[in-house]
Amino acid sequence: MSAITTHILDTARGRPATGVPVTLEMKMVNEWRELAKGVTNSDGRIPHLLPEHNAINVGIYRLTFETGKYNAANEEPSFYPYISIVFEIKDPDQHYHVPLLLSPYGYSTYRGS
Repeated sequence: MSAITTHILDTARGRPATGVPVTLEMKMVNEWRELAKGVTNSDGRIPHLLPEHNAINVGIYRLTFETGKYNAANEEPSFYPYISIVFEIKDPDQHYHVPLLLSPYGYSTYRGS
Protein backbone atom coordinates (compact mmCIF):
# COMPACT_ATOMS: atom_id res chain seq x y z
CA MET A 1 0.00 0.00 0.00
CA SER A 2 1.09 3.53 -0.70
CA ALA A 3 2.28 5.54 2.32
CA ILE A 4 -0.24 8.24 1.33
CA THR A 5 -3.68 7.24 0.07
CA THR A 6 -6.91 9.03 -0.70
CA HIS A 7 -10.45 8.42 -1.78
CA ILE A 8 -13.37 10.61 -2.77
CA LEU A 9 -17.01 10.11 -1.90
CA ASP A 10 -19.54 12.14 -3.88
CA THR A 11 -22.05 12.86 -1.13
CA ALA A 12 -24.52 14.52 -3.51
CA ARG A 13 -24.74 11.41 -5.68
CA GLY A 14 -24.28 8.91 -2.86
CA ARG A 15 -21.38 7.03 -4.42
CA PRO A 16 -17.61 7.08 -4.98
CA ALA A 17 -16.25 9.75 -7.30
CA THR A 18 -14.58 7.93 -10.20
CA GLY A 19 -12.19 9.37 -12.75
CA VAL A 20 -10.94 12.32 -10.67
CA PRO A 21 -7.36 13.34 -11.46
CA VAL A 22 -5.28 13.83 -8.30
CA THR A 23 -1.77 15.23 -7.85
CA LEU A 24 0.45 14.73 -4.79
CA GLU A 25 3.17 17.30 -4.10
CA MET A 26 5.67 18.04 -1.34
CA LYS A 27 6.58 21.55 -0.21
CA MET A 28 10.18 22.42 -0.83
CA VAL A 29 11.81 25.68 0.28
CA ASN A 30 10.18 27.97 -2.31
CA GLU A 31 8.11 25.62 -4.47
CA TRP A 32 6.02 22.48 -4.64
CA ARG A 33 7.59 19.32 -6.09
CA GLU A 34 5.29 16.83 -7.78
CA LEU A 35 5.63 13.32 -6.36
CA ALA A 36 2.81 11.45 -8.06
CA LYS A 37 -0.35 11.67 -10.14
CA GLY A 38 -3.29 9.33 -10.34
CA VAL A 39 -6.97 9.00 -11.18
CA THR A 40 -9.60 7.63 -8.82
CA ASN A 41 -10.86 4.15 -9.66
CA SER A 42 -14.42 2.80 -9.61
CA ASP A 43 -14.32 2.80 -5.81
CA GLY A 44 -13.17 6.45 -5.74
CA ARG A 45 -9.70 5.42 -4.55
CA ILE A 46 -6.10 5.65 -5.66
CA PRO A 47 -4.57 2.72 -3.78
CA HIS A 48 -1.10 3.04 -5.33
CA LEU A 49 -0.59 6.80 -5.50
CA LEU A 50 3.03 6.36 -4.43
CA PRO A 51 4.85 3.15 -5.29
CA GLU A 52 5.36 0.98 -2.21
CA HIS A 53 9.13 1.45 -2.25
CA ASN A 54 8.80 5.26 -2.14
CA ALA A 55 9.41 6.40 1.42
CA ILE A 56 7.85 9.60 2.67
CA ASN A 57 9.63 12.21 4.71
CA VAL A 58 8.73 14.68 7.40
CA GLY A 59 7.27 17.71 5.68
CA ILE A 60 4.28 19.48 4.21
CA TYR A 61 2.32 17.80 1.42
CA ARG A 62 -0.51 18.82 -0.88
CA LEU A 63 -3.16 16.73 -2.61
CA THR A 64 -4.95 18.54 -5.45
CA PHE A 65 -8.22 17.10 -6.76
CA GLU A 66 -9.44 18.26 -10.18
CA THR A 67 -13.08 18.41 -9.15
CA GLY A 68 -14.18 20.73 -11.95
CA LYS A 69 -13.32 18.06 -14.53
CA TYR A 70 -15.22 15.45 -12.53
CA ASN A 71 -18.34 17.59 -12.22
CA ALA A 72 -18.23 18.59 -15.90
CA ALA A 73 -17.96 14.92 -16.94
CA ASN A 74 -21.07 14.19 -14.83
CA GLU A 75 -22.93 17.29 -16.08
CA GLU A 76 -23.09 18.67 -12.55
CA PRO A 77 -22.53 22.25 -11.40
CA SER A 78 -19.18 22.99 -9.82
CA PHE A 79 -18.20 25.86 -7.55
CA TYR A 80 -14.70 24.47 -6.94
CA PRO A 81 -12.66 23.81 -10.11
CA TYR A 82 -10.09 22.07 -7.92
CA ILE A 83 -9.59 21.38 -4.24
CA SER A 84 -6.18 21.41 -2.57
CA ILE A 85 -5.65 19.79 0.80
CA VAL A 86 -2.41 20.69 2.55
CA PHE A 87 -1.29 18.48 5.43
CA GLU A 88 1.83 17.89 7.51
CA ILE A 89 3.63 14.60 8.07
CA LYS A 90 5.54 14.46 11.33
CA ASP A 91 6.00 10.68 11.55
CA PRO A 92 6.99 9.11 8.21
CA ASP A 93 6.55 5.60 9.63
CA GLN A 94 2.77 6.02 9.75
CA HIS A 95 0.26 5.59 6.94
CA TYR A 96 -1.60 8.75 5.89
CA HIS A 97 -5.09 8.44 4.42
CA VAL A 98 -6.65 11.75 3.34
CA PRO A 99 -10.28 11.32 2.16
CA LEU A 100 -12.43 13.95 0.47
CA LEU A 101 -16.21 14.19 0.85
CA LEU A 102 -17.46 16.13 -2.15
CA SER A 103 -20.62 17.90 -3.28
CA PRO A 104 -21.02 20.61 -5.96
CA TYR A 105 -20.97 23.49 -3.45
CA GLY A 106 -19.00 22.11 -0.54
CA TYR A 107 -16.45 19.60 0.67
CA SER A 108 -14.85 18.27 3.81
CA THR A 109 -11.81 16.21 4.62
CA TYR A 110 -10.27 14.45 7.58
CA ARG A 111 -7.38 12.17 8.46
CA GLY A 112 -8.62 8.66 7.84
CA SER A 113 -7.17 5.31 8.75
